[in-house]
Amino acid sequence: MKAFRRFTVRVQLPARLQPLADLAANLRWSWHRPTQDLFAEIDPVLWAAHGDPQRVLDDATTERLTDLGSDDGFCVRVAAAADDLAAYRAGTGWYGELTTTRPTPASIAYFSMEFGITEVLPIYSGGLGILAGDHLKAASDLGLPLVGIGLFYRSGYFRQSLTADGWQIENYPVNDARALPLTPLYDGDVPVRISVSMPGGRTLAARVWIATVGRISLLLLDSDLPDNDDELRGVTDRLYGGDQDHRIKQEILLGVGGVRAVREYTRIAGTAAPEVFHMNEGHAGFLGLERIRELVTDEGLSFTQAEAAVRASMVFTTHTPVPAGIDRFPMTLVRHYFDADAQGSSRLVPGLPVDLICELGDEAAPDIFNMAHLGLRLGQRANGVSKLHGEVSREMFGDLWPGFDTAEVPIGSVTNGVHGDTWRSPRWPHGGISSDAEIWAIRNELRSSLVAEVRERVYRSGRTRGHSDAELAWTREVFDPRVLTIGFARRAATYKRLTLMLRDPDRLRRLLTDPQRPIQLVVAGKAHPADDGGKSLIQQIVRFTDDPALRGRIVFLPDYDIGMARHIYAGCDVWLNNPVRPMEACGTSGMKSALNGGLNLSILDGWWDEMADGHNGWAIPSADEIGDEHRRDDIEATALYELLENTVVPLYYSSTVGRTRTVEDDALPAGWVSMVRHTIDELAPKVLAARMVREYTTELYSPAAQSFHDACANDYALARDLADYRDRLAAAWPSVAVAGIDEDLPPHSSGVVAPGSRVGLTAYVTLGGLSASEVTVQAIGGTVDSVGDIVDPVITTLSATGSTDPSGRELFTGGLDIARSGRVGYTVRVLPNHRGLAVASEAGLVRYP
Repeated sequence: MKAFRRFTVRVQLPARLQPLADLAANLRWSWHRPTQDLFAEIDPVLWAAHGDPQRVLDDATTERLTDLGSDDGFCVRVAAAADDLAAYRAGTGWYGELTTTRPTPASIAYFSMEFGITEVLPIYSGGLGILAGDHLKAASDLGLPLVGIGLFYRSGYFRQSLTADGWQIENYPVNDARALPLTPLYDGDVPVRISVSMPGGRTLAARVWIATVGRISLLLLDSDLPDNDDELRGVTDRLYGGDQDHRIKQEILLGVGGVRAVREYTRIAGTAAPEVFHMNEGHAGFLGLERIRELVTDEGLSFTQAEAAVRASMVFTTHTPVPAGIDRFPMTLVRHYFDADAQGSSRLVPGLPVDLICELGDEAAPDIFNMAHLGLRLGQRANGVSKLHGEVSREMFGDLWPGFDTAEVPIGSVTNGVHGDTWRSPRWPHGGISSDAEIWAIRNELRSSLVAEVRERVYRSGRTRGHSDAELAWTREVFDPRVLTIGFARRAATYKRLTLMLRDPDRLRRLLTDPQRPIQLVVAGKAHPADDGGKSLIQQIVRFTDDPALRGRIVFLPDYDIGMARHIYAGCDVWLNNPVRPMEACGTSGMKSALNGGLNLSILDGWWDEMADGHNGWAIPSADEIGDEHRRDDIEATALYELLENTVVPLYYSSTVGRTRTVEDDALPAGWVSMVRHTIDELAPKVLAARMVREYTTELYSPAAQSFHDACANDYALARDLADYRDRLAAAWPSVAVAGIDEDLPPHSSGVVAPGSRVGLTAYVTLGGLSASEVTVQAIGGTVDSVGDIVDPVITTLSATGSTDPSGRELFTGGLDIARSGRVGYTVRVLPNHRGLAVASEAGLVRYP
């Protein structure tokens, strides 16, 4: 029978082992090898099975702990680890040095729907959560004063198993917060409760759990309280579970409740209030509305004044390369939960008109509220997660800035990174590698370790699928530690093309079973519980791997998580990634492989598009210009097979020029090892999360903090002035026009000028009541293509003369320098100008002739 309630009975730690409790409670252990080694020594079997310090302490016997408490060597190592953690937490790191050279935020709040820090805390599903976890770890290492905000899911994401015929089955184990490295937030002796109003006079309450991640506190809101009715109690039941009604309640709790949790935490802890708020995807967009409410109700600002101040300090990161990936709610559902009173003011965020809230999330489709649009409208600074994704995002969201070329849409990019100490195998020495032989020895060792892991997991999966031990004897020989090993592990979304490798099954079969130069493939990934298409893809792979002639060379490992991922990233020689370009926003799995000397074999998408250099892997030619998706897949699958057959496999099985080795030959493949060394030396530093977080800090966080200081100074004088300017801008802009342009060409030019000439311009601009200082007038010139578009434009600012023509139009003068020959053209435009705008395009207003 199942227990109704559970609690932990733990043996009292001997005095000299007391620091183990603190070491287990701080998730720095998840990337700190010496601390892991301590817990592994307490119970090697339990540690190997679970990798969970608290589980090790919970199950430790009095006898074992007594023995260790009298072991001087072990106690010295415990004390050293505790001292190291204390010194780490007290240090200021890179950020401390940065604060001496430039203005920096006193605190940063980082909101995300999921955080993947360790498999011990299963509140993540995939890449977004792993990225958020790596962001916290790198921020901790660098010393950023950052606090994370998320939700605590009672069932987290699902555990995956397979039926006998290969269909995915989901199981939702219950997360017991008391058995996890979490502590409740208390105000004195009183547990903190956060509440947000719900329609019908109900209240959604949540407790706050704290996960300590090195120097960082991660606040997790949990609605599973007796204070709530059954429906509200289940708001944080599952990550990405339920319908849209369930999802919007989760996002309200994350955004609105999350801001309230941060306020309580900083008050109780005595830490600085956040000056920058970072929305990791649109899920947390409602946080901006709660911050506006604070300024409206507490500071007496108007909605537009408060919006100006809030916007200055908000950073929005989009991870979505397609509109279908954006959270979009029916406007009626948004209106229902923001719950207008008789005056039209929201009961959820009092003082804010529901009509204005809805305008912040509107889109071209009527009656749809778009969370990405909300994030972009409330975030003065926005970015994609790779250079290519930045380009895709500027195109995708360009309609929010009508009249601007795609390149001018104010969405930049910060390419994702991965946390080195989490994903790099400890087998790689920190001091560098001395020889090719050492590189090859480590690669062989990591591959062998993966083979052992594969055999164990294939056996366990077989048992789950109903096979007997006798039927699974073959699993003891699955894979060969000498064979070229290729990994493919990711969410089973359609665009990631899990089954592209099966496009020509006979050709793949020949690659897998070649008697002299075989390959072996390890595949893993989960499909969303509601995605039968993704489950079907998994089933196709599983059925292929079930072929007795192939199952020794290709496997599907169910229940992909952080623990499995570390083995696969470290052990695979090649990392395969074949998304439909450009639908992979970043795709950090290949980065983790690269940290371990894995060579990428990928479509030029996401991060690989900017970091592939021809020596760190191979680019699969893409046919994204082909409209027929089946033909495109055929073309790209053929390119993949040809790369494997003609380049990848021969290089792996070559030792020296002119000599080919077989799987039985242990000779060192010099060309292959050269690429591994190049990857470790040149690529690995570029893919680190530390680089990513430094870029966020210098390019986004610090400028946002400065903008927020400016907006709030002198009783929000700048925010008030910007709001007044926007009001006047809205009234005047319909009358703003470029009424005429005079050009001053060189004498006798007849419209033909020589390179190096200067064309003088005078623009006549109707300002509709605005002053000349409240606009920027620009001349844009450059080569003109066949349809009249200016290519590679050069922009110069025209100066106000202070005079007007007889019709009252303001005169602006300047010129264009003609640098090259050919067909050249120009135009003039008018933009808003206010020091509270980060960029001229921010307001989304422009006038051309």
